[in-house]
Amino acid sequence: MKPQERKDLPEVNMANYDILGNISIVKFDRKAGKKEKKRFAEKLMRQYPGVKIVLEKSGKFSGRLRTPETRFVLGEKTKEGLYKENDCSFRFNVDSCYFSSRLASERKEIASYAKKGEKVLVMFGGVAPFAIVIAKHSSAEKVISIELGRECNRYALDNIKRNKLIDKVEIIQGDVRKICPKLRKKMKTEKDKFERIVMARPNLKDSFLDVALPLAKKNGIIHYYGFYEENKVNDLRTLIMDEAGKAGKRIKIIRIKKAGDIGVRKFRYRADIKIL
Repeated sequence: MKPQERKDLPEVNMANYDILGNISIVKFDRKAGKKEKKRFAEKLMRQYPGVKIVLEKSGKFSGRLRTPETRFVLGEKTKEGLYKENDCSFRFNVDSCYFSSRLASERKEIASYAKKGEKVLVMFGGVAPFAIVIAKHSSAEKVISIELGRECNRYALDNIKRNKLIDKVEIIQGDVRKICPKLRKKMKTEKDKFERIVMARPNLKDSFLDVALPLAKKNGIIHYYGFYEENKVNDLRTLIMDEAGKAGKRIKIIRIKKAGDIGVRKFRYRADIKIL
């Protein structure tokens, strides 16, 4: 499912917005006043009857959990969203849990790569959208999702029950820097490692590849997400090769592709890495 197609609104030039099921998060132009914001919200809700809450994005993504700051504009007095994509449904709080509808097609694509019997690890799992879509649309044997935020994990547990995947998806709450080494200690043989690792990491300086690489099985795949300006994408390739060298791993970068824009001339890239 692609992000919901936007219809023309009379004041669309003054705002950008995303729709997450029953919630729309709007980034208004700095010149927009309260009356203009409310009028825009009213028209948006008429255009999209499923939208019951309009919030204003009041700041950039912040903190380790990379969640936005929002202010209430119009509609029901809640920040809890219910969103559907890829025949899956997700509940979450927009102020405490990062969620991007723009990654819907990306999640479905990763699910299409997962093979029968694979063990899949999702790092920075959030409310489990990657884990649930993979589990729902592939024959993977087991999907483990690690997420730092306690509230995100509470929603993740609710979401795997909501999508009837309790036997296929496991949720682990904690810091990947602490959890991944613990998982490694439990792996007695190469067979215990993961065939596929999804590093849906937020826009942080730390690559976390040093804790991910030891968990990947030979011939396994790591889907690594990084954030770069278009003319600096080679820095991503250099980073990955350097981290693999430090970890003593031979790898092949199968492809690097754009997985969405995050700003002016800045993109989210996905690198597909094969362990040799």
